[in-house]
Amino acid sequence: MTSRNDHYTPQPYDPYDEDDGGWFNSNGVPPAQPQYQQPQQPYSAAIPEQPRSDHDDRPTYALRTVRYQRVPDDEPAYRIPEPPEAGWEMEASRRRAWVSRAVLLCILAVQAALSLRLSNTAFQDEALYLAAGHSELANLLHGTPLPRDYAAYFSGSPQLYPVLAAVVDSKFGLAGARTLSLFFMLCTTGLLYSFTRRLFSERAALAAAALYAVIQSTAVMGYFATYDACAVFLLALTTWIVVRTDRAPVITVLLAAPVGVLAVGVKYASALYLPTIVVLALLTAWPHKRGKAFLRMVLLGAGIGGLVVLGMHTTNLMDGVRQTTTDRAHGTDTTEFLLEQSARWGGLMFLAAVGGAVSYVRRSRLNESPQALRLSGPGWRWRALLGLVLCGTALLAPAYQIHLGTVVSLFKHVGFGLLFAAPMAGVGVNRLVGAHFRYPQLGIMLWTAVLCLGIQQADWRFDVWPNSSKMIATIQSHVDSRGTYLASTPEVPVYYLREKSSHRQWHSLFGMEYKDKKGKYYGGDQAYKEAVKDGDFDLIVLDGLTNPRVDDIVAAAVRGNAHYRLLAEIPFRNANGTSEYRIWIKTS
Repeated sequence: MTSRNDHYTPQPYDPYDEDDGGWFNSNGVPPAQPQYQQPQQPYSAAIPEQPRSDHDDRPTYALRTVRYQRVPDDEPAYRIPEPPEAGWEMEASRRRAWVSRAVLLCILAVQAALSLRLSNTAFQDEALYLAAGHSELANLLHGTPLPRDYAAYFSGSPQLYPVLAAVVDSKFGLAGARTLSLFFMLCTTGLLYSFTRRLFSERAALAAAALYAVIQSTAVMGYFATYDACAVFLLALTTWIVVRTDRAPVITVLLAAPVGVLAVGVKYASALYLPTIVVLALLTAWPHKRGKAFLRMVLLGAGIGGLVVLGMHTTNLMDGVRQTTTDRAHGTDTTEFLLEQSARWGGLMFLAAVGGAVSYVRRSRLNESPQALRLSGPGWRWRALLGLVLCGTALLAPAYQIHLGTVVSLFKHVGFGLLFAAPMAGVGVNRLVGAHFRYPQLGIMLWTAVLCLGIQQADWRFDVWPNSSKMIATIQSHVDSRGTYLASTPEVPVYYLREKSSHRQWHSLFGMEYKDKKGKYYGGDQAYKEAVKDGDFDLIVLDGLTNPRVDDIVAAAVRGNAHYRLLAEIPFRNANGTSEYRIWIKTS
């Protein structure tokens, strides 16, 4: 289409005007030539008045034909562009990437706030690993003998996370060691966002990260100085490597093998999730490599298996693996109780993951652009297997704890499984909200519910153990490097008073052996009675919570014993009610 100046303003008809016939009457007939000439009147722009006579010569209006001029060929022509099929592009853009990163940064800020708001003195597990780390560090640097064989009963290598945490603790204290865990958990959420975005879309990735950032496991592990945060970070890093190398040469998948084995070394229970990662090596590469994806899976499995066997034969960690993982003693918690606790701590997010998996099997398209309709995504069998693997992994920890019959550490292990179910939960939230954010209130309601549960459960978790600051202040002047001590949770005073005493000087309420002055041997409950009767302990600290049955046995043996006097009774309140520290000191 070309532009032309073809408009014209009609002028009044002059019957006496002579030209080339370019004017016409209203009936389209050219006017007859006049018989006489009349002087031409000057043109007036105004419309002439209508004559008052009855003759037919009245002024009319007519259009003059305009001859269009030819537009030069070199003149630029204006053409109406074709309307786009969609108002946005499916390809990634710098603007969208920065907006997505900004939202992720807000999610990480919320996660950090939820963890940093938690506060209490060291839990017995934190105190144990930090104290062991200081002992291992002294052994590595100065050759100081270890007070105990930590590798024989730790559920992770004492030379890995405990040493790292002890280095941080030496500089920044307990808060520094806990902040190290926060760093690991923030990186875990960031990696979760990255590989979920690779698997699905940005919206699914942000939804997955938002849900995972506020559950109880993430908030607690993010400010808990144990090796769980480090282990889950290494699992997330292993998964990220597998997903990000889905289109790379097959051999590159072996980069994930040492990271996965390191996760097992940090926490032996991490081996429960390595089969999932091996299967993901197949599923993520199948759409791009087809048959070669099987080779990728075999390579990763062989690499991980070989490194695990090598580690087992070159270290002395097998006793710890057997005692804390493979041959762990069974508890008495019922299946109904464990299922109830698992549902409380991760049920909402798991339901979102199941809903996302079902909807993903039914419809693969995740992009709202009409152009996505022409894309040929993976088949429904592949989608069903991916959903089954990711959602099924979240059930591994509850199933294993039900097998063991114990709730110990279940709240942390639930978070391990939800790391793998989170991508499908992100898809579920994406489908719940709908295209173009049609129902944003539904996604907000789900996230708010998970947030409120996470806050309430994390607060309760950090309030389970008593605040030990007053107890430590009371006993620190009565502890030295020569005494023998008994405590409900000896790990706590061992950590806080490590400059004054060693771990070998402290005894717990979970099994004891004692030989009296006559050489007679005692074990179990009788050992506590005879040791207290003989005044073998210089200090006794009971809290009434850790092992109430043995607490009562020791308290009964102290009562009326001339070797001891009551030093202090320190009341405290925790999530389960009120109790008190009872402290006895040896007098003779």
